[in-house]
Amino acid sequence: MRLRWTPEPGDWSDGIRATLPFARWVPWFAGAFGVFSVVLVVVGQVWPGVFGLVCAVVIGSLPTVAVRRSFRRDPIAGREVTAEVSSGAVRMMAADGTACSDVVLGELTGWVETERSFVLRTGGGSFHPVPGRAFASVEDIDRFREILEEELGPAQRT
Repeated sequence: MRLRWTPEPGDWSDGIRATLPFARWVPWFAGAFGVFSVVLVVVGQVWPGVFGLVCAVVIGSLPTVAVRRSFRRDPIAGREVTAEVSSGAVRMMAADGTACSDVVLGELTGWVETERSFVLRTGGGSFHPVPGRAFASVEDIDRFREILEEELGPAQRT
């Protein structure tokens, strides 16, 4: 099976949320902090409440800002990627030939399926995102899922 896609910051965000548990809690923490800050404003503590709201917004936006900055700084991010999928491996290549990565499925620590991607976990917080838009058809997505289940078992929960 052949895949082709152009990476986007959202692909990296999926991978980070799937591999780093604290990244999933940041929006919840920022929301709780914001609610507490609103309560402060309501009870008459305006300046601490406003300060808390500003902090909640900053905390909530940090993961997105960090991913976008990392994406822009990466020399091969945003370049078209092609991949060859076989039953035991995925060979990912930048379309211009500047980078190549062979992922042996049996050596992965697991995989996660998100709403928009498959995240192939390599351990230690490292991952390879494969977005759904890389596949030509729903049948290809189903076949890729089957290959991952055969090699690694069911998807891990996030």
